[in-house]
Amino acid sequence: MTLATPAPRAERLAHALAQGLVLPEGRVTVLRPHAGEAFAPLDMARLHVVQGFRPDHDALSAAGFSVGVTAQPAPSVLVCLPRAKEHAQGLIAEAAALAGTMVLVDGQKTDGIDSILKALRKRVPVDSVSKAHGRLLWFDPRGVDFSDWAAKPRMIQTEFGPMATAPGLFSADAVDPASRMLAELLPAELPARMADFGAGWGYLSAAILSRRGPEVLHMVEAEHDALAAARQTITDPRAQFHWADATSFRLPDALGGIVMNPPFHVGRAARPELGLAFIAAAARALGTRGQLWLVANSHLPYAQALEDRFVHLSVLAEDNRFRVWHAKQPRKVKP
Repeated sequence: MTLATPAPRAERLAHALAQGLVLPEGRVTVLRPHAGEAFAPLDMARLHVVQGFRPDHDALSAAGFSVGVTAQPAPSVLVCLPRAKEHAQGLIAEAAALAGTMVLVDGQKTDGIDSILKALRKRVPVDSVSKAHGRLLWFDPRGVDFSDWAAKPRMIQTEFGPMATAPGLFSADAVDPASRMLAELLPAELPARMADFGAGWGYLSAAILSRRGPEVLHMVEAEHDALAAARQTITDPRAQFHWADATSFRLPDALGGIVMNPPFHVGRAARPELGLAFIAAAARALGTRGQLWLVANSHLPYAQALEDRFVHLSVLAEDNRFRVWHAKQPRKVKP
């Protein structure tokens, strides 16, 4: 999944180098690039990319990059700017703490790069180039205090107690109303073998664990930071944490029930096929008498996929925003 085409970032790097940008010798750490990114004319051997979103992480690794989920100090650090302002500032503060002599920030205008440039110039001299509807900017972080931008731990109060989240995560500031709607409609007793597909920071998992019946809960989440937040507050020994893409996740034994609020956006782009892939994955993972509880925006085209994949289907509740489905008995579908 790609939030920006690979060409603009490489174009801006090449343009900046042609205009006189000189990178420090040695490794370049790249924070949060996406699948399909390109950084020519930089030598791939110099790059260590940091990406905690599992599909992007795996795609970058397959493309030949050195990939990790934890950043290490390097002479220069490049931030691939995310859309969320607080997340972006946190990454820049992290880069400033890690970089020897240079921090670079690259982003599209639609990602807020111009406002970031304006804010940076209030505290440090910044150079920049503009190309391909975006900017690449760079500065020397030595002696500059970015502590006010650093990502700060946060807790959200829920009916299951305080729960940890982090900037940049889905629904980082409050419980998502669709997830709350689903949580309220879960039955008092659930199957013994449960999973939460796209578990995020764990709200629906907490709801599952509050019911009678579950003996094991597989929390499947593609975003490493979200799973790390969930680990802070989901301490029930029945919970098992899986850093994985739910659409391709496999377990050796069938599940009795799955709960999910699947994603349907990549950046600003609507991608309902993600939810369809979640539905297909759930049907594969459930046993012959397995059950699925799913919440989605009412307009999303999931009804036919659910009918194709399950023998029994009902709508538990809906309003002008969301619909909660209950599906039972997956159909046998040829691969």
